[in-house]
Amino acid sequence: MNGNVLVTLVRLFTGAQARWKGSAPEAKQRVYFANHTSNLDFVLLWAALPNELRAQTRPIAAHDYWTASRYRLFLAEKVFRAVLIERKNVTRANNPLKGMLDALDANNSLIIFPEGGRNPQGAPGEFKSGIYHLARERPSLEFVPVWIDNLCRVLPKGEVLPLPLLCSVTFGAPLHLAEGEHKTSFLQRARSSVIGLSAHPEDE
Repeated sequence: MNGNVLVTLVRLFTGAQARWKGSAPEAKQRVYFANHTSNLDFVLLWAALPNELRAQTRPIAAHDYWTASRYRLFLAEKVFRAVLIERKNVTRANNPLKGMLDALDANNSLIIFPEGGRNPQGAPGEFKSGIYHLARERPSLEFVPVWIDNLCRVLPKGEVLPLPLLCSVTFGAPLHLAEGEHKTSFLQRARSSVIGLSAHPEDE
C-alpha cells in the first residue's frame, strides 16, 4: 500500500485533526512523544504530520507486534519505515536506544511512546526512562509532546476492525533536557507536558 493512500484513508476514517499549540510544523529534526492508547497511535500521529515532516519521521514500534504477520511487517518496513524494537527480552545486543540513536544519526525524526505500553484509561502512566536517556544523548534535540484524543475507541484493545470516530492530534511546545536535570524531574515534566495538552489536564 502506498503511504499517501494510507494517510488519506486514515484521515478520512478517523476525521483526524492536527492542532499545533506552542510549536509549528517545521521541517526540523524532532522526537514526538505521545500518550499510548492503541496500536494505531503511531499511525494516526504519523498521518497527522505534513508530507515534508512525515517523510523524515520514523515511528518506534514493538517488534513482536509488527512482525506477527507478513502484512504488518510490510507496512512497518515499507510504508512507515518503523524502527522495530524489542520490548520483552531486552539485552545489550538489542538495546532499543541504539536503534533510536542510529535513526537520529541518519537525520530522521522519531515518534515514541514513553509509557512503554498501552493505557486506554485517563491520563498516561508513568514514563519509562528511555526518553530521558535519549534526551541525555541528544540534549540539543527538540522533544515535542503530543496528545492523541479518542484513538483508543477507534481500535479498542482486543478488537480487529477499527471504528470510525473523530480524533485529534495536538502538538505542544518543545522540551529540552536542562543541564544537570535529574531523570525523575525530566520524566515528570515530559509526562505533564503531554497531559497538559488534553481536554482534562486535571486527570493528572
